[in-house]
Amino acid sequence: MSQLDNIDPKVLGQRLSESRKARGLTQQEAADHLGVSRPTLIAIEKGARAPKAEEIVQLARYYGRRVHEFVRPGAPMADLQPQLRTAARKMSVETADLVQGIADLQQFADDYCELERLMRAPMTHSYPPELRIGGRVDVAAIAEDAAIQERRRLGLGDQPVLRLRSILENDVGARVCYGSLPSAVAGMFAYGSDVGCCIMVNWKHPAERRRASLAHEYGHLFVDRYKPGIDRVHNRGRKAADERFAEAFAMSFLMPASSIRRRFNDVVTATEDFQIADLCRLSHMYFVSVEAMAFRLEGLGLIPRGTRDHLKESGFQVRKASQMLNLPSNPERKDRFPQRYVFLAISAFEQARISEGQLARFLRCDPVTVRAIVAEILTSQEVSIDGEVEFRQPVDFQRSLLTDVF
Repeated sequence: MSQLDNIDPKVLGQRLSESRKARGLTQQEAADHLGVSRPTLIAIEKGARAPKAEEIVQLARYYGRRVHEFVRPGAPMADLQPQLRTAARKMSVETADLVQGIADLQQFADDYCELERLMRAPMTHSYPPELRIGGRVDVAAIAEDAAIQERRRLGLGDQPVLRLRSILENDVGARVCYGSLPSAVAGMFAYGSDVGCCIMVNWKHPAERRRASLAHEYGHLFVDRYKPGIDRVHNRGRKAADERFAEAFAMSFLMPASSIRRRFNDVVTATEDFQIADLCRLSHMYFVSVEAMAFRLEGLGLIPRGTRDHLKESGFQVRKASQMLNLPSNPERKDRFPQRYVFLAISAFEQARISEGQLARFLRCDPVTVRAIVAEILTSQEVSIDGEVEFRQPVDFQRSLLTDVF
C-alpha cells in the first residue's frame, strides 16, 4: 500500500470518520471491530495516530468501502452530515430513517465525485447568482422574479417543464438523487465547495410531490446556499424568509404566472366557465398536483380563495378524476440515481477501472441486478409496431463518431 506513505494522516482520518458515520456506526463499535480502544480510534480519526495498513483493510471491509477510497490522492470531500443532523434535531425529526438518508446523501456525493475522478469527467456547474432577502421586502414577489429570470437563463420560456430533474442535473450541475426518507420529510439540500449542490428527494411521494420538492430544494440554492437544510411536507407556524422564498420559487418556477393566466383565459373565453375538469387538465399539463394548481390560481386571483380547501374537504379523488378525463400519466423516471451517474459507473466498469462488485456498490444493488442493468444500457433494441422486441444489438460506448467508416 505505497499510497499510504504519501497521504496526510488527517485527511485519511477524516475519510475514515466520514465512512463510519455513513454506515451509522459509533466510534466504540468501530474500535471493537478493530480490536483497539475508543481513544485509539479517536486518535486515528483525528490524524494523531496513523493507522496500519491491515487496520485500513479491516475498516474498509467493515464500512463497505474500498481501500483506495481512503488512500486516494486529493483532499477529502466535504462532510455534509453534521449540519443536516443539526437541522434534523432542530425540527425534532432525527429518526433512524432520516439519519440514514443523510448518510446516503453523503455517500452519493462522495461516490459521484469518485466516479468523475476515475473517468476524468468533472461536472460543469452553472449555478444562478445568490440573492439576499432584505428585511422589508415582499418575499413572494422576489421569488417570482427569480423564477422568471432562472427560466430565462435556462432557455425555458414560460412553458411547462416536464423534465425538471434532467434540466437541473444536466443544465445546472446539481446532484439529485431519490432516497427513502420519513413520510413527513419532502427532501433535503446541502452544498459543498467541492461537490456543489446536492439534493435528495423522498421517493415515497407521488411524482407531482417529488417535482415540487425538487423545485423547492433548488430554491434554497438562491438564498441560503451554504446552509444545509431539511424540509417537511407541511411546516407549522411562522416560516423563515428563506423557507418562504423556496416555497414561492417552486410555485412560480413550475407554474409561471404568464402562461397560467393565458391558458386560464383561453378556457374562460371558449366556455365562459372554469370547471373542476379544467383545473384537473391544467394541473396535468404542468405536471403538478391539483391542490398545488388550485393554490396557484387562488394566489393569482383567478379562482375564489378557499377552493383548494373545499376540494380537500369534499373528498375529491384526483386519480379517479384523471381516469374519467382520460388524462395519461406524465412520464417521470423514478431512478434512484441520475443517468449521468449510472453511465459513469458503467463506463468505469467497461474500461476495467472498477470491478463488478464495486459497480454493484456504486449502484446499491446485488451482482445479479447490476448485470441486468449493464446489459440493458449496453444493448439497443428494435421494437415492432405491436410492441414485441425484434432483436437486440450490443452498443459500443467507446466507438468514435468522428470517422466516416461505419
